[in-house]
Amino acid sequence: MVGSRSFRVRTVRPATLLGKGQVEELAELAKDKGAGLLIVDAALAPIQQKNLEEEAGTKVIDRTGLILEIFGERAATAEGRLQVELAHLDYQAGRLVRSWTHLERQRGGFGFLGGPGETQIEADRRMIRDRMAKIRRELDQVKRTRSLHRDRRQRAPWPVIALVGYTNAGKSTLFNRLTGEDVFAENLLFATLDPTMRDIRLPGFDKVILSDTVGFVSDLPTELIAAFRATLEEVASADLLVHVRNMAHPDREAQREDVDDVLVSLGLGEEGAPPRIEAWNKVDLLDAEERGRLTEEARRRADVVPISAISGEGLEALRERMAERLRSGEQVHHIRIAATEGSKIAWLHSRGEVIEQKIEDDELELSVRLSPDNWARFQALESA
Repeated sequence: MVGSRSFRVRTVRPATLLGKGQVEELAELAKDKGAGLLIVDAALAPIQQKNLEEEAGTKVIDRTGLILEIFGERAATAEGRLQVELAHLDYQAGRLVRSWTHLERQRGGFGFLGGPGETQIEADRRMIRDRMAKIRRELDQVKRTRSLHRDRRQRAPWPVIALVGYTNAGKSTLFNRLTGEDVFAENLLFATLDPTMRDIRLPGFDKVILSDTVGFVSDLPTELIAAFRATLEEVASADLLVHVRNMAHPDREAQREDVDDVLVSLGLGEEGAPPRIEAWNKVDLLDAEERGRLTEEARRRADVVPISAISGEGLEALRERMAERLRSGEQVHHIRIAATEGSKIAWLHSRGEVIEQKIEDDELELSVRLSPDNWARFQALESA
């Protein structure tokens, strides 16, 4: 970046967003610095973007365009690339300009008798619509496949924990610490786009599936929410959400609210949402006074664990807290099951705490402590 300016926009100008003097100041700055790109941290209408490019004499992109460019560089899987392309096409569909003046009107029919055909812009829009429809069909297939995988995991005796949080909060670093993996984790925006799942051990659990998800951001463009909904559905099916927060960021409370807003948009408000705890990350970057205050606050709350994903501080406490929340609300259920139902018996041993068991008339009588979710899952297994 060669320069930046902040402006207070008292009145939004339909033509350029900014006032005339502000646009002239930006144009002068871009010329002095030799800038080839102007990034506006706001959503621009197509006409505003076009007019700013003409006034500033340089290419202009808005907040959504920048996020799409970053997403395009980070997408690593076929699904991620499809999601980014769909969002990009949706964004570009309203930004086609008359750059084809020599082909502005094509004739239909034969000779000079045919009526006017498509304009080049209309042809481009049709091509974009066709490509978007094709991508949506491919993503629907991915969604069905992911749904089958989720159903298989629901039947398997392993709870799922999803890491959520603002972009660059340290989710992937924490994921690597807990799993021993080497998932890409850098001090970058949206370093993770595609959900990654690995198994970990927690106190009282032989196996738990941990999922790393895409980072959230304030004012997430609607195109991206729609495109990445299939990916974020992994969050909705989790047994526990761990909200990783960057406590060293000056806007940490605003970031927390932004994450809450995205979760609500996914239908994960308070009612019916998975239980949630907060991992207060990057406490090692705080000064002694601030760190002491946050530590004291965390002691008074059952849903908070201060950690440092880099140094490993607090990770054992986080493991214990995650195990506690997975077992919260458990009740003892008395179950009779055929002794030959080995898979269901193993499911109960893995998902619950078997307090007592005895065999009578080729049936096994068990007293099992289960969470409400696991009890519902077991009932679904019984009726399947």
